[in-house]
Amino acid sequence: MPVAELKKSVTKKKILIIEDDRSLREALRYNFLSEGFDVRACDDGVIGLRSATEWGPDIVILDLMLPGVSGIEICRSIRREGLIVPVIILTAKDSEVDRVVGLEIGADDYVTKPFSMRELIARIWAHLRRMKMIQTIESEPDNSTFVIGDLVIDNIGRRVTNFNREIPLKPREFDLLTHMAGNRGRVFTREQLLDRVWGYHYEGDTRTVDVHIRWLRKKIEEDPSTPKLLQTVRGVGYRFSPNL
Repeated sequence: MPVAELKKSVTKKKILIIEDDRSLREALRYNFLSEGFDVRACDDGVIGLRSATEWGPDIVILDLMLPGVSGIEICRSIRREGLIVPVIILTAKDSEVDRVVGLEIGADDYVTKPFSMRELIARIWAHLRRMKMIQTIESEPDNSTFVIGDLVIDNIGRRVTNFNREIPLKPREFDLLTHMAGNRGRVFTREQLLDRVWGYHYEGDTRTVDVHIRWLRKKIEEDPSTPKLLQTVRGVGYRFSPNL
Protein backbone atom coordinates (compact mmCIF):
# COMPACT_ATOMS: atom_id res chain seq x y z
CA MET A 1 0.00 0.00 0.00
CA PRO A 2 1.42 3.41 -0.95
CA VAL A 3 2.28 5.82 1.88
CA ALA A 4 -0.29 8.30 0.55
CA GLU A 5 -3.09 5.78 1.09
CA LEU A 6 -1.89 4.97 4.61
CA LYS A 7 -1.85 8.66 5.46
CA LYS A 8 -5.44 9.02 4.26
CA SER A 9 -6.69 6.22 6.50
CA VAL A 10 -9.52 7.28 8.83
CA THR A 11 -7.68 6.22 11.98
CA LYS A 12 -4.38 7.95 12.69
CA LYS A 13 -1.45 5.62 13.13
CA LYS A 14 -0.19 5.65 16.70
CA ILE A 15 3.49 6.00 17.56
CA LEU A 16 4.89 5.42 21.03
CA ILE A 17 8.24 7.09 21.77
CA ILE A 18 10.28 5.81 24.71
CA GLU A 19 13.31 8.10 24.89
CA ASP A 20 14.94 9.72 27.94
CA ASP A 21 16.73 12.50 26.02
CA ARG A 22 14.25 15.37 26.27
CA SER A 23 15.44 17.35 23.25
CA LEU A 24 15.41 14.27 21.00
CA ARG A 25 12.07 13.12 22.39
CA GLU A 26 10.48 16.49 21.62
CA ALA A 27 12.05 16.59 18.16
CA LEU A 28 10.62 13.16 17.42
CA ARG A 29 7.21 14.17 18.74
CA TYR A 30 7.15 17.36 16.64
CA ASN A 31 8.14 15.58 13.43
CA PHE A 32 5.74 12.68 13.95
CA LEU A 33 2.84 15.03 14.68
CA SER A 34 3.70 16.99 11.54
CA GLU A 35 3.57 13.70 9.63
CA GLY A 36 0.01 13.12 10.86
CA PHE A 37 0.65 10.50 13.54
CA ASP A 38 -1.03 10.21 16.91
CA VAL A 39 1.94 10.43 19.27
CA ARG A 40 2.55 9.47 22.88
CA ALA A 41 6.01 10.03 24.39
CA CYS A 42 7.61 9.10 27.70
CA ASP A 43 11.06 9.04 29.25
CA ASP A 44 10.51 6.10 31.58
CA GLY A 45 10.70 2.43 30.68
CA VAL A 46 7.99 1.29 33.10
CA ILE A 47 5.50 3.88 31.82
CA GLY A 48 6.53 3.10 28.26
CA LEU A 49 5.86 -0.61 28.67
CA ARG A 50 2.48 0.12 30.22
CA SER A 51 1.61 2.40 27.29
CA ALA A 52 2.69 -0.30 24.83
CA THR A 53 0.31 -2.84 26.36
CA GLU A 54 -2.63 -0.53 27.17
CA TRP A 55 -2.57 2.12 24.41
CA GLY A 56 -1.91 -0.28 21.55
CA PRO A 57 0.53 1.67 19.36
CA ASP A 58 1.06 0.81 15.71
CA ILE A 59 4.82 1.24 16.10
CA VAL A 60 7.28 1.77 18.96
CA ILE A 61 10.39 3.96 18.83
CA LEU A 62 12.61 2.72 21.65
CA ASP A 63 15.87 4.08 23.01
CA LEU A 64 18.23 1.23 23.86
CA MET A 65 20.08 3.01 26.69
CA LEU A 66 17.35 4.00 29.14
CA PRO A 67 17.83 4.58 32.87
CA GLY A 68 16.15 2.08 35.14
CA VAL A 69 14.48 -0.47 32.89
CA SER A 70 16.62 -0.79 29.76
CA GLY A 71 15.34 -0.73 26.21
CA ILE A 72 16.46 -4.34 25.87
CA GLU A 73 14.21 -5.45 28.72
CA ILE A 74 11.29 -3.37 27.40
CA CYS A 75 11.59 -4.99 23.98
CA ARG A 76 11.75 -8.44 25.53
CA SER A 77 8.65 -7.67 27.60
CA ILE A 78 6.74 -6.44 24.54
CA ARG A 79 7.47 -9.73 22.80
CA ARG A 80 6.64 -11.78 25.89
CA GLU A 81 3.25 -10.04 25.98
CA GLY A 82 2.70 -11.26 22.43
CA LEU A 83 2.29 -7.77 20.98
CA ILE A 84 2.57 -7.76 17.18
CA VAL A 85 3.95 -4.27 16.79
CA PRO A 86 7.08 -3.10 14.96
CA VAL A 87 9.84 -1.91 17.31
CA ILE A 88 12.56 0.40 16.03
CA ILE A 89 15.51 0.77 18.38
CA LEU A 90 17.44 4.02 18.68
CA THR A 91 20.99 3.51 19.88
CA ALA A 92 24.19 5.49 20.15
CA LYS A 93 26.11 2.27 19.77
CA ASP A 94 27.29 1.16 16.34
CA SER A 95 28.87 -2.25 16.76
CA GLU A 96 27.69 -5.44 15.08
CA VAL A 97 27.20 -7.04 18.51
CA ASP A 98 24.72 -4.35 19.55
CA ARG A 99 22.83 -4.61 16.26
CA VAL A 100 22.58 -8.40 16.56
CA VAL A 101 21.47 -8.18 20.21
CA GLY A 102 18.77 -5.72 19.19
CA LEU A 103 17.47 -8.12 16.55
CA GLU A 104 17.76 -11.13 18.86
CA ILE A 105 15.51 -9.56 21.50
CA GLY A 106 12.77 -9.04 18.93
CA ALA A 107 13.38 -5.57 17.51
CA ASP A 108 12.37 -5.09 13.88
CA ASP A 109 14.87 -2.40 13.00
CA TYR A 110 17.53 -0.17 14.51
CA VAL A 111 18.74 3.36 13.83
CA THR A 112 22.11 4.60 15.06
CA LYS A 113 22.35 8.10 16.53
CA PRO A 114 22.81 10.63 15.05
CA PHE A 115 20.30 9.81 12.34
CA SER A 116 18.30 11.49 9.61
CA MET A 117 14.73 12.24 10.70
CA ARG A 118 13.65 11.84 7.10
CA GLU A 119 15.14 8.35 6.94
CA LEU A 120 13.54 7.35 10.24
CA ILE A 121 10.09 8.48 9.06
CA ALA A 122 10.59 6.61 5.78
CA ARG A 123 11.41 3.44 7.72
CA ILE A 124 8.35 3.92 9.93
CA TRP A 125 6.05 4.11 6.90
CA ALA A 126 7.80 1.07 5.41
CA HIS A 127 7.11 -0.97 8.55
CA LEU A 128 3.49 0.19 8.60
CA ARG A 129 3.11 -0.88 4.96
CA ARG A 130 4.58 -4.25 5.84
CA MET A 131 2.11 -4.72 8.70
CA LYS A 132 -0.77 -3.79 6.37
CA MET A 133 0.43 -6.38 3.84
CA ILE A 134 0.65 -9.03 6.57
CA GLN A 135 -2.91 -8.28 7.68
CA THR A 136 -4.10 -8.52 4.07
CA ILE A 137 -2.38 -11.87 3.54
CA GLU A 138 -3.77 -13.25 6.79
CA SER A 139 -7.31 -12.27 5.73
CA GLU A 140 -7.13 -14.35 2.53
CA PRO A 141 -8.35 -17.93 3.15
CA ASP A 142 -5.96 -19.52 0.64
CA ASN A 143 -3.00 -18.09 2.53
CA SER A 144 -4.20 -18.84 6.06
CA THR A 145 -2.07 -22.00 6.47
CA PHE A 146 0.99 -23.45 4.77
CA VAL A 147 1.64 -27.18 5.20
CA ILE A 148 5.06 -28.37 4.02
CA GLY A 149 5.69 -31.92 5.16
CA ASP A 150 5.62 -31.86 8.95
CA LEU A 151 6.00 -28.07 9.03
CA VAL A 152 2.72 -26.19 9.55
CA ILE A 153 2.60 -22.38 9.35
CA ASP A 154 -0.58 -20.78 10.71
CA ASN A 155 -0.67 -17.23 9.32
CA ILE A 156 -3.76 -16.17 11.25
CA GLY A 157 -2.54 -17.43 14.62
CA ARG A 158 1.08 -16.64 13.70
CA ARG A 159 2.11 -20.07 14.98
CA VAL A 160 4.54 -22.60 13.56
CA THR A 161 4.66 -26.28 14.42
CA ASN A 162 7.11 -28.93 13.28
CA PHE A 163 6.49 -32.62 14.04
CA ASN A 164 3.49 -31.41 16.12
CA ARG A 165 5.79 -29.31 18.30
CA GLU A 166 5.27 -25.54 18.45
CA ILE A 167 8.32 -23.55 17.37
CA PRO A 168 8.63 -20.12 19.06
CA LEU A 169 9.57 -17.51 16.45
CA LYS A 170 10.24 -13.81 16.76
CA PRO A 171 7.96 -11.60 14.60
CA ARG A 172 10.58 -10.96 11.93
CA GLU A 173 11.55 -14.64 11.80
CA PHE A 174 7.90 -15.52 11.24
CA ASP A 175 7.50 -12.91 8.49
CA LEU A 176 10.64 -14.15 6.72
CA LEU A 177 9.54 -17.77 6.94
CA THR A 178 6.01 -17.11 5.65
CA HIS A 179 7.30 -14.99 2.78
CA MET A 180 9.69 -17.69 1.62
CA ALA A 181 7.25 -20.56 2.22
CA GLY A 182 4.62 -18.67 0.23
CA ASN A 183 7.07 -18.42 -2.67
CA ARG A 184 8.49 -21.94 -2.65
CA GLY A 185 11.20 -22.52 -5.19
CA ARG A 186 11.76 -18.84 -5.92
CA VAL A 187 15.27 -17.56 -5.30
CA PHE A 188 15.55 -14.26 -3.43
CA THR A 189 18.62 -12.09 -3.09
CA ARG A 190 19.35 -10.61 0.32
CA GLU A 191 18.36 -7.18 -0.98
CA GLN A 192 15.00 -8.51 -2.18
CA LEU A 193 14.29 -10.11 1.19
CA LEU A 194 15.15 -6.88 2.99
CA ASP A 195 12.79 -5.01 0.69
CA ARG A 196 9.91 -7.49 0.95
CA VAL A 197 10.21 -8.61 4.58
CA TRP A 198 11.89 -5.69 6.31
CA GLY A 199 9.88 -3.27 4.19
CA TYR A 200 12.53 -0.85 2.99
CA HIS A 201 15.46 -0.56 0.64
CA TYR A 202 18.43 -1.21 2.89
CA GLU A 203 21.66 0.51 2.02
CA GLY A 204 24.55 -1.14 3.78
CA ASP A 205 25.21 -4.44 5.52
CA THR A 206 22.78 -7.16 4.39
CA ARG A 207 24.06 -9.71 6.89
CA THR A 208 20.93 -9.26 8.99
CA VAL A 209 19.23 -11.60 6.47
CA ASP A 210 21.95 -14.21 7.00
CA VAL A 211 21.52 -13.90 10.77
CA HIS A 212 17.75 -14.48 10.55
CA ILE A 213 18.16 -17.41 8.14
CA ARG A 214 20.65 -18.98 10.56
CA TRP A 215 18.23 -18.55 13.46
CA LEU A 216 15.36 -20.07 11.46
CA ARG A 217 17.46 -23.06 10.41
CA LYS A 218 18.31 -23.78 14.04
CA LYS A 219 14.61 -23.81 14.86
CA ILE A 220 12.98 -25.64 11.94
CA GLU A 221 15.67 -27.76 10.25
CA GLU A 222 16.34 -31.31 11.39
CA ASP A 223 20.04 -30.68 10.75
CA PRO A 224 20.82 -26.94 10.43
CA SER A 225 24.25 -27.72 8.96
CA THR A 226 22.60 -29.41 5.94
CA PRO A 227 19.32 -27.51 5.53
CA LYS A 228 16.55 -29.05 3.44
CA LEU A 229 13.97 -26.27 3.77
CA LEU A 230 15.84 -22.97 3.70
CA GLN A 231 18.44 -23.50 1.01
CA THR A 232 21.39 -21.31 0.06
CA VAL A 233 21.77 -20.57 -3.63
CA ARG A 234 25.47 -19.84 -3.88
CA GLY A 235 26.28 -16.40 -5.23
CA VAL A 236 22.61 -15.35 -5.28
CA GLY A 237 20.70 -15.72 -2.02
CA TYR A 238 18.13 -18.10 -0.56
CA ARG A 239 15.07 -20.11 -1.49
CA PHE A 240 12.53 -22.32 0.24
CA SER A 241 12.82 -25.85 -1.15
CA PRO A 242 10.23 -26.61 -3.85
CA ASN A 243 10.63 -30.38 -3.48
CA LEU A 244 9.04 -31.11 -0.10
